[in-house]
Amino acid sequence: MNFDFNDEQKMLKQGARDFFEKECPKSLVRQMAADEKGNPPELWKKMAQLGWLGLIYPEQYGGGGGNMIDLVALEEEMGRACLPGAFFSTVLLGGLFILNAGNEEQKKELLPKIGKGELILTLALTEVSGGYEASAVETSAVSEKEDYVISGTKLYVPDAHIADYIICLARTKKGARPEEGITAFLVDRKSTGITCTLLKTIAGDKLCEVIFNKVKVSRKNIVGQLDQAWGPLEQTLRQVTVARCAEMVGGAQKVLEMSADHTKQRIVFDRPLGSFPVIQHYIANMIMDIDGSKFLTYEAAWRLSEGMSCAKEVAMAKAWTSEAYRRVTANGHEIYGGIGFTVESDMHLYFRRAKAAEVTLGDANYQRKVLAKELRK
Repeated sequence: MNFDFNDEQKMLKQGARDFFEKECPKSLVRQMAADEKGNPPELWKKMAQLGWLGLIYPEQYGGGGGNMIDLVALEEEMGRACLPGAFFSTVLLGGLFILNAGNEEQKKELLPKIGKGELILTLALTEVSGGYEASAVETSAVSEKEDYVISGTKLYVPDAHIADYIICLARTKKGARPEEGITAFLVDRKSTGITCTLLKTIAGDKLCEVIFNKVKVSRKNIVGQLDQAWGPLEQTLRQVTVARCAEMVGGAQKVLEMSADHTKQRIVFDRPLGSFPVIQHYIANMIMDIDGSKFLTYEAAWRLSEGMSCAKEVAMAKAWTSEAYRRVTANGHEIYGGIGFTVESDMHLYFRRAKAAEVTLGDANYQRKVLAKELRK
């Protein structure tokens, strides 16, 4: 099995690394963490010009026609750079759902705008329980003439405060199974009845509480089929989860490099820090965690690209990588000592991102439950 990147993907990866080192310094990361909007407009525009906002979409919708391996190559560099902004919410959560579920008119209208950087989109799924199961969707949408009226509260919705549209998953009927009767609606964020509140987060990423108070949405704004949104949503979540794993791999790799450099430069008792066995063990553990994360992420991405079943592989990748990234950053802090927790150090930026990514799209325990369910089939 060869999970290595091809020549074009290697060029994409190196080009992205060079670009982010220049255009996304850690000063910008810190600035965007403190900024209310959190999406740097100039950086967003330049990424659109490079074609990265449409990389994963078919050429017929103005995209680059890339596959999941291409996306993984790019996402690793985004994770390495601690990229701020709405790529995750717009290009992945929102855009991929439109691609998987939307009708031809919706794809032709929305995907090119995303690729050009003209549209901010997000997807509202999780609610009070924070769960990603269909049973957790309690927000309702009731038919009223030519409209639907949405009522409910969505939590942890990324970048909802700056989004042009929110794709809201709501229950339109009660079926025999929780997966039945869920519909996706494309909702203008400025619609009457929407209240959006920015939440305080550990990583400075922009998650929101979005309250839908009898929000009217036209039937034509249904994305996909009435009552049948869960199938396309599952496909979207698998793709987005693999992309998030790749982002974590990139971040972990950067932490390893920073830590290894520190062990060579830091002198303790007239010896390089890296000469102590305990420090060598930390580095060894980091390498094993990263290699395991790469293998599982690349395999899941390859299976997605080939159109193969991959629910087990995606669950394994997220379960392992979620915990591995956190362990890698924790080992990095052990190596750096107290200085790693200072504002001037970049180490805490990665640790915070690791903690945030750990629970996004389901933590390791949730993914183990998914894996156990798949193994029973």
